[in-house]
Amino acid sequence: MKKRKKPPKKGEPRTITRAITHIGLERANPGKLAALNELAEVYLALMQQYVTLFCDEELPNGFRAPCFPTALSERWQRVAIQQAAGIAKSWRTNRANAYQVYLDALAEYQKQREEGTLKAEAKEPQWREWNIPTLRQPCIQANVNVVQLEAATDSTVDYWLKVSTLTFRKQLLIPVVLANYHKIQLTDPHTGKRRKINRSVALNKRAGAWWLTLTYDEEILPETRNDAPVIGIDVGIANFITTSDGKQYGSFNGRMKERNRQDREKRRRKAKLRACLKKKGVPKEKLPSTTSRTGQRLIRHIKQSINRTVNLCFEEHEGCQFAYEQLSVPSMRFKARAMNAYLRASNLAHIPVHLEWNATKRGVTATKVKSAYSSQECHVCHYIDRKNRPNQQTFCCRVCGHATHADTNAAQNIASRLGDRELRACQDRHQIKALLLLRHEQWKQEFRFLVVEPPVQLDLWACSEMSTDVG
Repeated sequence: MKKRKKPPKKGEPRTITRAITHIGLERANPGKLAALNELAEVYLALMQQYVTLFCDEELPNGFRAPCFPTALSERWQRVAIQQAAGIAKSWRTNRANAYQVYLDALAEYQKQREEGTLKAEAKEPQWREWNIPTLRQPCIQANVNVVQLEAATDSTVDYWLKVSTLTFRKQLLIPVVLANYHKIQLTDPHTGKRRKINRSVALNKRAGAWWLTLTYDEEILPETRNDAPVIGIDVGIANFITTSDGKQYGSFNGRMKERNRQDREKRRRKAKLRACLKKKGVPKEKLPSTTSRTGQRLIRHIKQSINRTVNLCFEEHEGCQFAYEQLSVPSMRFKARAMNAYLRASNLAHIPVHLEWNATKRGVTATKVKSAYSSQECHVCHYIDRKNRPNQQTFCCRVCGHATHADTNAAQNIASRLGDRELRACQDRHQIKALLLLRHEQWKQEFRFLVVEPPVQLDLWACSEMSTDVG
């Protein structure tokens, strides 16, 4: 078994993998594309069987022996098993995180009911079992055993893609032509030579066309000093990024929110039409789809806005190290359905991923920290209370009176948690809350602060406690 490489230590150079995407395979003749489509159909069906197996019955195992009958060769089956194991592992991790959040919410609900502090409109948290992933679009993550990329010598094309087919010892030779921006990306600016391409490739079929994705490795030297100032990053919907120094970047409000509302109304109308036609006995293949091009375009625009936001944040904080919150977006739930749709459309899960990628490619240190109660904790006295944050923008501590923007306060808490070994050792939210309350008591003893009655500000706590922050 091949040994995994150890992650680099702090201060050591890192190796990142960059992708070269959107390489069209339009030069291939229709016969070769038909053979590739036939292969993809069988591969997708087999991979769906293993995804169901690993999600429902067995733990994900990329080295499991083949157990389903198929027309694919043993090497192709190994590729399908490894890819299905990766999908199932991610699904199980997200489900486990969501279930832990449910258990924490249930324990909090029972505790409030025993103490008699439960609100009249509060409902007991319910667990909804997750559906097993359904694979719809062909995506083949192939290794050198079934797909090989060979450089073309005496030809007008750049590479030949050699693909094993369903027929024994019969291979497809698909021409690969690189665009100018592909060639620029593959050229090392220091040496002027073409970079070494990794042997694994990815084949994706979108809108009836096949696209190839190549990768190469690049070594990045660290540039952040150990004594560099720490910038905390709070992630939210109203403001994509809020830093501990009070700066805010990007927002889902405004035009994007309005476009999301229009797209939701359009999909709702199409869903009603689909249900009506289904009752009348219209075949499934003739029913209208609930997806829309405008919705797909909106998702791309949101991700582009997040990318620009993260890039701008890193550019304005050059020479700093970052601490950002550890999010579990699949486990987040609001009481209102509209807020849940709002949360999904904002693509919050893309922000931590791009933060990590941007830090790695720049050689900047960025560390995940536990974000439990970061939006409710006072940065000055560590007092925890939901009423410290009466609305999305306001934070005012009910004990010491510390007032600031709510997202800025959360970002300051996240920055202070970098290197906090006591908080890192906490296993769940209850231990984190107990530790923060202990620090609050220590703060009161240090400053000889006596709380007789929490200060109440008129017309402040009457505001809604609904918040779009995720800390």
